[in-house]
Amino acid sequence: MPRPSTDTAERILELAETLVQTQGFNGFSYADIASKLRIRNASIHYHFPSKAQLGLRLIRRYHGNFREALDSIDRTNADARRKLKLYAQLYANVLKDKNRMCLCGMLASDHHTLPKPVRDGVKDFFDDNEAWLTKVLGEGREAGTLRFDGSPAVHARVLLSSLEGAMLVARSYGEVSRFESVAQRLLADLDAKA
Repeated sequence: MPRPSTDTAERILELAETLVQTQGFNGFSYADIASKLRIRNASIHYHFPSKAQLGLRLIRRYHGNFREALDSIDRTNADARRKLKLYAQLYANVLKDKNRMCLCGMLASDHHTLPKPVRDGVKDFFDDNEAWLTKVLGEGREAGTLRFDGSPAVHARVLLSSLEGAMLVARSYGEVSRFESVAQRLLADLDAKA
């Protein structure tokens, strides 16, 4: 019997990511994936023996892609204000793609029903984002381009939570502009030159 191709695994991950971002982790089954991809459930189980393993692989993939985007922002931009604008744009781009949500934001809404490794992966994603934001906020304050009260770490939590929440509300209206206006306001409030 021929081995299922890794192309199949990638197609499963692509569809599963979309399903989580639009319906939540508990809003789909392997049967849904099999039906949409016109493959057998056994093919999905071959690559991802359990939904928990699929969820963990999704998080690692999403987190890796997000981390690459953050590293790219760091490499190509020196100004903290520009970095924060591009960071908010990452979220807007997800929302613009068929009204999808941040994968980890959607998973966080299912927190109590997720397997522990998936919960831990979600936390790791948010920890990494907070650490990156803390660094950028600290750099901006030191350079005199950003101003805010309190520690960079606390403000990083505020910014991350606000952007995730703004996505959720904008999605309920089907209006990306709602997210963009909130993100612009959050960033304008940080700008030392405003």
